[in-house]
Amino acid sequence: MTRALFGLALGLCVLGSAGCGAVPGSVDGAAADRSSSGSPADGVPARQLTVFAAASLTEGFTELARRFEEANPGVSVRSSFAGSGTLVQQLEHGAPADVLATADVVTMDRAVEAGLTGTEPVVFATNRLQIAVPPDDPANVTRLADLAAPGNTIALCAVEVPCGAAAEEAFDRAGFEPAPDTREQDVKAVLTKVVLGEADAGLVYRTDVHSAGETVRGIDFTEADEVVNDYPIAVVADSPQARLAREFLDFARSETGHEVLADLGFGPP
Repeated sequence: MTRALFGLALGLCVLGSAGCGAVPGSVDGAAADRSSSGSPADGVPARQLTVFAAASLTEGFTELARRFEEANPGVSVRSSFAGSGTLVQQLEHGAPADVLATADVVTMDRAVEAGLTGTEPVVFATNRLQIAVPPDDPANVTRLADLAAPGNTIALCAVEVPCGAAAEEAFDRAGFEPAPDTREQDVKAVLTKVVLGEADAGLVYRTDVHSAGETVRGIDFTEADEVVNDYPIAVVADSPQARLAREFLDFARSETGHEVLADLGFGPP
């Protein structure tokens, strides 16, 4: 599907109803959309900005989008959250977007090599892994090695997505191989397994533990400090809102952006 036809399908979906579901052309339907309900000011033409962001950025970029709209009357930010690799695949298949933010440099490099970015990516935040367990920790998980213990049900990200690649590196540094019972396509799916009690433990980002509140408990481990994910952001090539996209990029890297992300547990770039 061409990007133009993709955009037409997306427009019809938005006009039709809120129940259209995942973004048309999504590889696995994993993307979750968040759109503002704000309306443009009188006499100010509406402008829509489409942001593709890693699943771990859901809470942070939802808040950034809200503040960006407040600072730019007439602008509506439509955000789609999914695994970084899934977002790049969607762009490769013609999905229309203006901004791309991934949870690691490797995935962003893939987008650059495919000619999908219109600006040089810049790192705007960092993140680290943390073990997530249910509040009562029934499996008594206290360290990374417990994720290889027989009998424990473990959820990890798939190795091809940033949280999975970071987990593999952490296990390599610890000197053992995990025995996951499930591999998920984004970090929020791993978190959900733990929240629902379907996993005794999972490796997620500390920002995901923060966003989950009292539904999970986070456990730090030494190797996480040696495996830090850089989060790059770039304007998408051929963006119809390239200038506005650059403004959003700058906003994400501004003092306000850093404050919003820091409150959620992200580190500085």
